[in-house]
Amino acid sequence: MDWKSIAFDWNRARAFLITAEEGSFSAAARALNMAQPTLGRQVSALEDELGVTLFERVGTGLELTDAGASLIDHARKMAEAANAFSLVASGQSDTIEGKVTITASEIYSSWLLPPLCRDIREQAPGIRVEVLASNAISDLKRREADIAIRNARPDQPDLIGKLVAQDNGGLFAAPEYLQDHGPFETPADLSRADFIGFGHNSGMVEAMQERGVPITDDHFTFSSSSHAAHWEMTRAGLGIGVGPAGLGDRDPQVTRILPDLDFTYPVWLVAHRELKTSPRLRVVWDLLAERIPKYL
Repeated sequence: MDWKSIAFDWNRARAFLITAEEGSFSAAARALNMAQPTLGRQVSALEDELGVTLFERVGTGLELTDAGASLIDHARKMAEAANAFSLVASGQSDTIEGKVTITASEIYSSWLLPPLCRDIREQAPGIRVEVLASNAISDLKRREADIAIRNARPDQPDLIGKLVAQDNGGLFAAPEYLQDHGPFETPADLSRADFIGFGHNSGMVEAMQERGVPITDDHFTFSSSSHAAHWEMTRAGLGIGVGPAGLGDRDPQVTRILPDLDFTYPVWLVAHRELKTSPRLRVVWDLLAERIPKYL
């Protein structure tokens, strides 16, 4: 390889890639936790090094020029290689300390993970845990998180998964709502109930109809894309909500409705294949696998 022909700074190539993916300097600067002028200077310096113009302004955003479009796939491959380099390197460390990022849904992050974090602190006090609460699936390959708690089996070849539990979900409502609108003793009775949705309610409507509950979109008086907000709306007496049985059965502000309508779903631990060899991640992985069934 002609090493002298590589005449650009990788950090500048990274700035180019993230700007292209985010669509603006301001969004890219936020993603990198960098000042926007600094990022802009990096992209400009890369353009000078390569002798090309990478972006053109369109309205308030940026679009790739032909030269930028021809380089973007190469920059992505470089980023993947850099991530792989970092993954392998982090797997070599034998120190049981450092940061571990765990991602889970909002409801698991606020209810399930706090006692698990306490257990991690007791067993491995050198580990610092960051909880990434998101209902979106984080990209473990890009190191958005180290370990994920998901309700679906991973399908990417570079990821490993372990089925650690089956969770149980059910319908819940505040006692005052049941007093004003109940009783709900059969699935058909729920046709006169208000439901709290998750933003896109077609899946919930279909699942309820399969269980003999005659509801439509019109039954969802309130909705939220936030699972945590959904649960608080249920506790506030706005209607019938859905939540994990382990959460709802311990909450004095809600009551389970028609347990025969409960449903189960898997709980998977997911990590990158190479990260699994890291001692600090192995400690957290094993503890989560052991304790999650207990807390559910």
